[in-house]
Amino acid sequence: MNPNPESTELGPALQSLIQRAEQALARHLPPVEHAPAELHRAMRYAVLGGGKRLRPLLVYAAADVLGERGPSLDAAACAVELIHAYSLVHDDLPAMDDDALRRGRATCHVVFGEAMAILAGDALQALAFELLADERAGHVEAAVRIAMLHVLGRACGAEGMAGGQALDLAAVGQSLSLAELEHMHACKTGALIRASVQLGALAAGTPSDGALKALDDYASAVGLAFQIRDDILDVEGEAAVIGKTVGKDAAAAKPTFPSIIGLDPSRARLVELTDAALIAIAPWGERAALLRELAHYSANRRN
Repeated sequence: MNPNPESTELGPALQSLIQRAEQALARHLPPVEHAPAELHRAMRYAVLGGGKRLRPLLVYAAADVLGERGPSLDAAACAVELIHAYSLVHDDLPAMDDDALRRGRATCHVVFGEAMAILAGDALQALAFELLADERAGHVEAAVRIAMLHVLGRACGAEGMAGGQALDLAAVGQSLSLAELEHMHACKTGALIRASVQLGALAAGTPSDGALKALDDYASAVGLAFQIRDDILDVEGEAAVIGKTVGKDAAAAKPTFPSIIGLDPSRARLVELTDAALIAIAPWGERAALLRELAHYSANRRN
């Protein structure tokens, strides 16, 4: 089950879900007409400036395989994307990755200044948890909302995204083993991808332990595959296509999959992980069509 080389673009069903997520995000972000206007501008700039929306799509797709497509999913879809956007704003800061380009345009701190970018990231993170906690968000039961808050908090904390970023900073100029590199990215990138799938499943009702395990196996494989594809694109991508600086990781002496195991073995590992993701959701058959498409897309995307 090799990744489909044609799966570099998303089909109509997922494109429609992107539009759904965009509309929900625009609706939930504070309007620029309200004070503090500059902070609100920075928040909307960071979130609404494009992006793949993979994490909201995973929320919708995970729920879809369990038979749920209703409005209860929108809060979770927005929450994971707000967390992702905040992480990008902070990662791009001079104290972190010091990037000037994101999604084909100037990064948030370049446009609004470092102080406002930090505040925007902080506010986006807070808004994510506010949306999940809101009892009006899709009529999700309180116990389920608490479980969702726990999942998201764990994914973006010291055992997840923030911890992964700390490991990433400590790894600059170091030689990591493949296992160490995979653990770092399982935290930095994979934790929020796993959380996206878990939140979709929780919003869909009360899935069985077997269903949750299969979905988590899928998400773990897709999360790591997504990062490997990112590392490959940093070597052979084009800035105009990927929307960010090419070769930045190598210039910063960051350990990557190609730098540790080489390009061809990285591609082979990408195939292995995509196969693992597809095997995990195989029992659902055609009901898992959206999840399958996202697995192929993560492995073959051009940006």
